[in-house]
Amino acid sequence: MTLHTVEKIGGTSMSAYAAVRDNIIFKLAGGEALYQRILVVSAYAGITNRLLEHKKNGQPGIYALFASSVNDSSWQSALADLKAEIFAINESLFGEGYLLEQANRFIGQRLDDAERCLSDLQRLCQHGHFALGSHLATVREMLASIGEAHSAWNTTMLLKRDDVNAHFVDLTGWQCGDHIPLDQRIESAFEHLDLKHQLPIVTGYAHSEDGLMSTFDRGYSEMTFSRIAVLTQAREVIIHKEFHLSSADPRMVGEQNAVPIGRTNYDVADQLANLGMEAIHPKAAKGLRQSNIPLRVKNTFEPEHSGTLISVDYISDTPQVEIIAGCKGVYALELFDQDMAGNMSGYDGEILGVIGRFRTSVVAKDINANTITHYLSTNLKTIKRIRRVLEERFPEADINLQKVAVVSAIGSDMQITGILAKAVSALANQAISVLAIHQSMRQVDIQFIINEDDYPLAIKSLHGCLVEVHDHGRAISLAS
Repeated sequence: MTLHTVEKIGGTSMSAYAAVRDNIIFKLAGGEALYQRILVVSAYAGITNRLLEHKKNGQPGIYALFASSVNDSSWQSALADLKAEIFAINESLFGEGYLLEQANRFIGQRLDDAERCLSDLQRLCQHGHFALGSHLATVREMLASIGEAHSAWNTTMLLKRDDVNAHFVDLTGWQCGDHIPLDQRIESAFEHLDLKHQLPIVTGYAHSEDGLMSTFDRGYSEMTFSRIAVLTQAREVIIHKEFHLSSADPRMVGEQNAVPIGRTNYDVADQLANLGMEAIHPKAAKGLRQSNIPLRVKNTFEPEHSGTLISVDYISDTPQVEIIAGCKGVYALELFDQDMAGNMSGYDGEILGVIGRFRTSVVAKDINANTITHYLSTNLKTIKRIRRVLEERFPEADINLQKVAVVSAIGSDMQITGILAKAVSALANQAISVLAIHQSMRQVDIQFIINEDDYPLAIKSLHGCLVEVHDHGRAISLAS
């Protein structure tokens, strides 16, 4: 019988060690309950942004600075600043003394190694026979690994100081010559661990021969977390965040109005991921889903709450909306061509091929006899490049761009008579124009395309009429 859980701790939570120790490690732990767990940790809040680039605003980190110019040395200044910041984090955690010296020595060596590698590569690529672009994927992986190695090593030492038999599990492959598959690296690392008496603290980044970031980019830690759970046959996986998986963003609808979802299914998690609000990366969720492993999302700072349990087969007892979510910064790319009628699949295939070439996420799509509109989550530079390629491929087509927002009502069962009319009425009452609507027969979500300026009010009005009116209490559906 499988006894253990695999638990992932987010970056904001990791930055509050006392909360991690008291609310996650020691909470309800007694005897063996302290163990039979595997903890997969993220880098401390903001560190991966400094190593790569800011996830939300795109401000360049060390990777982006290094990638932008072979001759520029701004990345070195950024690396020196990061080293000072990391040492300050260490001092805040360990205080003065031997543990601080060890912590600085461990991460300092990795930062120094990384600087030497980048300097050598920069010099090499100043010669015409070596192209920097062919090495950037490896550079990105190397830099990303530093953040999780830092937080995992620190957490292991801090827990040992607090009388926990913690064990540092380094999956980063640092200075390891073997390029092996992800599953093999995980199985090798856990082969001799005793989960009854040891608490593994695992790096969220794992090195593999294919490179996790080439597929998952910043979602790499979720894939590590998922594969560990599947390979070790966990009974449940838990993600500890600084907030609940709630019915809407509390900052938009008010903390007094947002309520934890409590229970839902992986289908709903996929819809959230499509909007860029990942409970878990869809490809990471796939392994959990296939292995029938439930996922629980908990608030680190509210440990008494059971959180939200995401399982394979859950359907709400009564049809209802579980969450109002959405995304801004979406571009509606509309292509009209009279010749499209009767050849829809040919046009759509070519358009999707161009979108895929630029690695752009499709949030939604409209089709009629002679027009296809894709709603793309990307930046202005990329959308302009996509448009130029399509204009060359379809010179007689009219191609229009418009910046919009997507707001979605999502639930495990939304077969509610009149829900669409009720939602549209709520938006109309706030003078919000609906540019497009999508509702599939699967009855798990309804998407409204609106003007971007109307986004906050749309979230608030839909949450008010579809969620708040039901007065759910501590959770929409209480998790067990």
